[in-house]
Amino acid sequence: MNDPGASAETLRTALDGLLDGLPARQAGAAVERLIANYRGATPTDAPILRDRADVAAYAAYRMPATFEAVRAALEALAEAAPEWVPGSHVDVGGGTGAATWAVGATWPGPRPVTVLDWAEPALALGREIAAASPDLRDVRWQRSRIGSALSIESTDLVTVSYVLNELPETDRATLVDTAASVAQAVVIVEPGTPDGYTRIIEARERLVAAGFRIAAPCPHSAACPIVPGADWCHFSARVSRSSLHRQVKGGSLAYEDEKFAYVAAVRFPVTPAPARIVRKPQIRKGQVLLDLCETGTGAGTGTGTEAKPALARTTVTKRHGDLYKSARDADWGDPWPPAD
Repeated sequence: MNDPGASAETLRTALDGLLDGLPARQAGAAVERLIANYRGATPTDAPILRDRADVAAYAAYRMPATFEAVRAALEALAEAAPEWVPGSHVDVGGGTGAATWAVGATWPGPRPVTVLDWAEPALALGREIAAASPDLRDVRWQRSRIGSALSIESTDLVTVSYVLNELPETDRATLVDTAASVAQAVVIVEPGTPDGYTRIIEARERLVAAGFRIAAPCPHSAACPIVPGADWCHFSARVSRSSLHRQVKGGSLAYEDEKFAYVAAVRFPVTPAPARIVRKPQIRKGQVLLDLCETGTGAGTGTGTEAKPALARTTVTKRHGDLYKSARDADWGDPWPPAD
């Protein structure tokens, strides 16, 4: 894999350059407005991202968080399928290309990439930012409606990040079905909210019905064991905060945590994690409490005969030796137990 830290730093440097000459107050006002109604419920002939100033402010504010969330999802896919490398990539609703950067941070080398979005200013700025990375200079930035009429070319990998929340239910279903019909792997990321999790579960069910296996985060392809309405599955990615982040949100911390939900599904053999840590580990004196999504015997095969998975809490103590050390170092979203 590439060094995601280096990719993130390259992206941050490129984004910092976007705000040169743009008054901080104007950038902050643009972000506050765009947070509320970025692109609206559906694409229109008058995108909410009106001009370069709008896009620059929003990209500087949101791209690092989107990059880190998508990269975390892609890293989980790569861990489940270590021999697989996508030879091509389509980023649906990719805007300025955060997911494209995340793919480049996860797998080495350039590849044919198409970014589809309706906001022309976002595509133009994405092309400008991508010039900072040698692997992204030949990306095709294509204006396209993200809806029921969307056409996607055959590809190894489709990413759909923070897009389903912008679409009506029928268009969400069509988009997932279209991605499933052309790709070997589909990775979908949504906000880490109850509604975001619900959209992920809907997409997950459609992907499994289309013959996909779940690579991550679930250790199985069976139904999610979470009772609808009682809880939701989501994860967290640490994001360095820029001065624009601090201006808009207030506070002085150098970082913030991006909460997200995701699913990574594939058409090829895959080895999901035996279990996934689904809450922040609780470190106590001499012990670590891990909340896990676990799989039963036969789960994760994609055959439709999976045992019912379950949520469980595991206590790892000093008596477990090296496993205890691993538990102290484990993070929310990690597979468990760790690979040897």
